[in-house]
Amino acid sequence: MLRLRNLEKRFGDVTAVDGLSFDVRKGEIFGLLGPNGAGKTTTVHMAMGLLMPDRGSVEIEGYGAPTTAAVRTKVGLAPQALAVYDGLSGEENVGFFASLYGLRGRHLRERVAWALDFVGLADRKRDRAGAYSGGMKRRLNLAAALAHDPEMILLDEPTVGVDPQSRNLILENIASLRRDGRTIVYTTHYMEEAERLCDRVAIMDHGRLLAEDTVVNLMAAHAGAPVLVTEVDGREVRVATSDPVGELARLARQAPVGRFYVERPSLEQVFLHLTGRALRD
Repeated sequence: MLRLRNLEKRFGDVTAVDGLSFDVRKGEIFGLLGPNGAGKTTTVHMAMGLLMPDRGSVEIEGYGAPTTAAVRTKVGLAPQALAVYDGLSGEENVGFFASLYGLRGRHLRERVAWALDFVGLADRKRDRAGAYSGGMKRRLNLAAALAHDPEMILLDEPTVGVDPQSRNLILENIASLRRDGRTIVYTTHYMEEAERLCDRVAIMDHGRLLAEDTVVNLMAAHAGAPVLVTEVDGREVRVATSDPVGELARLARQAPVGRFYVERPSLEQVFLHLTGRALRD
């Protein structure tokens, strides 16, 4: 659905994206992960056609580059910086953005009503967005990205700063969009969200692609084996093993075993292994 080839983007002396290439398949949720300053948002903006790459190409399969308005109608964007006008109602906000894509009349009203209902804001549609909570504004941001019925949706940190209830609804909405056949590019700092949602994940840093695969395969390649943690003779024993049950049985034959549990590999371990533990400000 989306093909990026050898993308480069510089801002003065800073290289934000450096030779980036990957494909996003139709109907999948593709996670784009990386520390602050990794180039995720710049990549999303080039995929949307908001930024022109200095080198390389972006293609939306079957339509071409997103540099023309006709191609951009196939894509929806929920940016990290909220695209919400506080002085307008929720309904007016979504209607304004949908109208930019050419929706008019009854079709516009139907799509606005659908989008607001989808994100759980139908009962607050006439309230000014300035009175919305942070979570409600994030959901309104998503509604504005969906109202024109795009085939592909780019979601840049869609749950940042929201309450648990809004986050859960947004994640359920995204899973629902995939079931409906939409293609989603999803950037996030929340590894548990990527594990829950994404079919495949790309991890980038300093504008470059470090790894790309399914979550399971990435953990197998970069996070190491599960760790069996047991209490034997009053002391903690930690054993990395691909067979925790067999290892537990072996330990139990040698000495009485108290409490035990298994620490399973996580996407966060993969992320830190590939990008390091240094702070990014």
